[in-house]
Amino acid sequence: MYFAGVDLAWAGRNPTGVAVVDSGGALVSVCAVRDDDEILTALHPYVRGDCLVAFDAPLVVTNPTGQRPAETALNRDFRRYEAGAHPCNTGKPEFTDGPRAGRLAAALGLDLDPRSPAARRAIEVYPHAATVALFRLERTLKYKAKPGRTVDGLKSELLLLMDGVERLEQASVPLRVTGHAGWVALREAVSAAQRKSELRRAEDPVDAVVCAYVALYARRSPGNVTIYGNLDTGYIVTPSLPADPVRA
Repeated sequence: MYFAGVDLAWAGRNPTGVAVVDSGGALVSVCAVRDDDEILTALHPYVRGDCLVAFDAPLVVTNPTGQRPAETALNRDFRRYEAGAHPCNTGKPEFTDGPRAGRLAAALGLDLDPRSPAARRAIEVYPHAATVALFRLERTLKYKAKPGRTVDGLKSELLLLMDGVERLEQASVPLRVTGHAGWVALREAVSAAQRKSELRRAEDPVDAVVCAYVALYARRSPGNVTIYGNLDTGYIVTPSLPADPVRA
């Protein structure tokens, strides 16, 4: 069985990260692509059999305005860690033809029900919330480029994220990335980056690895995940917050 992560651009203009982990927790593929055909091609070798694909993007959006109940519920728990989710509604142009992730999941023939026993499924995840819970953070890591953030600051935070991902090798649900050439290349690229654009190219594949791990974690440790929302109105699956989420 394979566990895939897709850090999906909500519209087709920006890059999308794709990563795949095998049933033993070893990273087997990581890349950045752009259009739907490239995403499907990157996933195809790993989703023909049993699989769980975790999209960092909405699969189901039905509300015409505001935010989904899933976002309201998740934000109630995660806003204090600066990990609130962006509002989704059908009034936004990126959802005019339905969520991009939902269309991709349909093209792959994946079941969207987070509680389904089906062998081939897709779920929606959110890396910011996942890393807060998994790494016991006091706040989200600030590796996303925004006004006022420097290259050095972004690089430092992205390297902290990569450090956390590598430490998951010692977790109860282990993830092994350091032996994969693609991951090594990402770390080297981040370490050498001098521009925000260089960091941006690495950010999506790294987030995709986090998504793939959440898929693996949800399968291996279902009692330690929370499903915010439901299939009818949209949902987000994330590792549950520990009692004292403080960075080690």
